[in-house]
Amino acid sequence: MTELMDYDEAARRFDPVLGIEVHVELGTKTKMFDAAPNAFGGDPNTFVTPVSLGLPGSLPVVNHKAVEYAIKIGLALNCEIAEYCRFARKNYFYPDLTKAFQTSQSDEPIAHDGYVDVELEDGTMFRVQIERAHMEEDAGKNTHIGGADGRIQGADHSLVDYNRAGVPLVEIVTRPIEGAGERAPEVAAAYVQALRDIFRTLGVSEARMERGNVRADINVSLRPTPSSPLGTRTETKNVNSFRGIANAVRFEIQRQAQILADGGSVLQETRHFHEEDGTTSSGREKSDAEDYRYFPEPDLVPVVPSEEWVESLRASLPELPVAKRRRLREQWGFADKEMRDVINAGALELIEATVEAGTDPAAARKWWMGELARYSKDKQVALEDLPVSPAQIAQLQSLVDSGRLTDKLARQVLEGVLAGEGDPEQVVAARGLEVVSDDGALTAAVQEALDANPDIVEKIKGGKVQAAGALVGAVMKATRGQADAARVRELIMEMVGA
Repeated sequence: MTELMDYDEAARRFDPVLGIEVHVELGTKTKMFDAAPNAFGGDPNTFVTPVSLGLPGSLPVVNHKAVEYAIKIGLALNCEIAEYCRFARKNYFYPDLTKAFQTSQSDEPIAHDGYVDVELEDGTMFRVQIERAHMEEDAGKNTHIGGADGRIQGADHSLVDYNRAGVPLVEIVTRPIEGAGERAPEVAAAYVQALRDIFRTLGVSEARMERGNVRADINVSLRPTPSSPLGTRTETKNVNSFRGIANAVRFEIQRQAQILADGGSVLQETRHFHEEDGTTSSGREKSDAEDYRYFPEPDLVPVVPSEEWVESLRASLPELPVAKRRRLREQWGFADKEMRDVINAGALELIEATVEAGTDPAAARKWWMGELARYSKDKQVALEDLPVSPAQIAQLQSLVDSGRLTDKLARQVLEGVLAGEGDPEQVVAARGLEVVSDDGALTAAVQEALDANPDIVEKIKGGKVQAAGALVGAVMKATRGQADAARVRELIMEMVGA
């Protein structure tokens, strides 16, 4: 059992320093250096070419679109774009690299010296300095058979799928993140979320963390005071959820604090994160850059983006997430907490699209943060993956606004849409859910209610008009909630003579 110091005590006694490396898979049609498909899924070892596998005699060619995406990312992170940069071979042996090296960029990144402003939950802005953003290729993927949770511990053999080998990546490396203090877990999670949102806004990646499109390596070290030298860091590898990032930072601060308080020393190592309980465990001793024996890639020419091209890409950048959120918050009239809840739920783009389809912002928020959020949680499916579109929600709300559906009926219609029965209009027709406003049908239902409740009728005649509510309820029940309640009340008063 790992000994942990109380978090508040750890944050009081030590100054945490973070370093975060984020890998994003670029959404190009082909891989970084060859024409193999860059797609999610597929049978193992089918999205490969001789270049992907590093077979002798195969020669790489740089993917132009991947370079474009890398430059866009650099610009969005306020980086300087290199006038000249090269690829290098990062030499290490691992089964997921058939050629025993990874083509990457070491000291010549495509983008460098930038920053990103991160908005925390209470609206506080925190600036994270970016050291570099560099291009590289992804490795294959190991599957360990026989161990627990697919990990190598206890496995009796391993399989390698090279479909991911050669997928274009941009790795974004921060400078040491200082000054976060006790909010270090929140800062780390908010920073990676900010990057994820930027990738999506730029359209350079699907940025699906659950698919590994975005992965974060979290470096944590502690020192006695902010003026003390940096402590020994650990690197927790491949954390792929915002909650996991916060938990990994929190756990490492508590773990390292206890070690230092006991007079021990922190081992520089990579660590594995366990999503199920938020803990980390020892991996291997951490290598430094010099251990990888970098040297320039001899099969690739330098990348020399023209100033004109870079400036045209800068001019094409869309409105970035932080600015967009502030604009929409004002435009929609949402409170700060309402907007944070929307963002945290991953509903911002869905609500925006619903509003663009003609729905009032408050109504759009009601659907996505109410019924649909509950359905998403029950089914353990992300909001964006639900079988309903913003256009369908807009159509559903228009049926409510026109009086053809009550809120109760609309929820039934939504059930049909989620069940794959078609658009709201189709579900209304198929299930016969439209509000009954025809006076003929309503009059008959009202008369039945009057005949069945003579005592209530007498109360209404005696001036207790609020008693009409019981009759409205009876009519609504008789019509399965499909009656126009306002018109029912009008008919009751007319027919009673009140």
